[in-house]
Amino acid sequence: MSFLGLEGKKFLVFGVANKRSVAWAIGRTLEEEGASVVYSVRSNERRKSLDGLLGKRPVYVCDVEKEGAVDSLAAAVAAEGHTPLDGIVHSIAFANYSEGLQPFHATKRKDFLQAAAVSSFSLVEIARAFRPHLARDASVVTIGISSLLVTPDNYGYMGPIKASLESTTRFLAKSFSADTEVRFNVVGSGPLKTSASAGIPGYLESYLFAEKLTFRRRNLETQEVANTALFLLSKRSSGITATTLVVDAGLGSNMFDKDVIRLAMRPER
Repeated sequence: MSFLGLEGKKFLVFGVANKRSVAWAIGRTLEEEGASVVYSVRSNERRKSLDGLLGKRPVYVCDVEKEGAVDSLAAAVAAEGHTPLDGIVHSIAFANYSEGLQPFHATKRKDFLQAAAVSSFSLVEIARAFRPHLARDASVVTIGISSLLVTPDNYGYMGPIKASLESTTRFLAKSFSADTEVRFNVVGSGPLKTSASAGIPGYLESYLFAEKLTFRRRNLETQEVANTALFLLSKRSSGITATTLVVDAGLGSNMFDKDVIRLAMRPER
């Protein structure tokens, strides 16, 4: 048995978009550890685009924006013998950046509510629908951001929504604790090179700047976030719940790096 003890465990992973997705890195690594993984994607078009990646793995379609979709998914996953689940990975987020960089006060109600429904409230619906199909000591992990205190202009209203996701995770942990030992945690990831991130206006510049502030002068790899998620999904993290585990290579602790200060204050040099 491996250190994480994931052999023979059953997991459901939401959010695979392509081979660069955090969700895919987590699912693939779970499989390498001997776990059984089923996947949920947002549309039939997405499922078809993933045929080459996911192959004959069990893949379900669930658009979390649609009323009742998560309940239908839970029923289907259970009916086909994939439960009880030992864990769920929630790696879903969406924001409408089609109008480019906008000041925060210009955020549109419909965009904010859509992003909140997909990126935060979906975790509540997933937890509620799958509650009867979870092992008593299952682990639910969602993917957040490394700091809720920073205010990047280009990230805009997704900052408050990720704050909502983090708070939602804590409240779910408390709610489920009444009669289960199901744990809920967040992996607070620093900037990653994913297709989802590429849709954020000005993300490349932010990504390269963040790299200069990591202690090792090298940004995160998606696999590093996946490895942290696997730890939280395993029994090895049984004492951790309602927590955000930050993975940022030191980014959040290096605001006053001397080299970055020098470049900012005297860029001509």
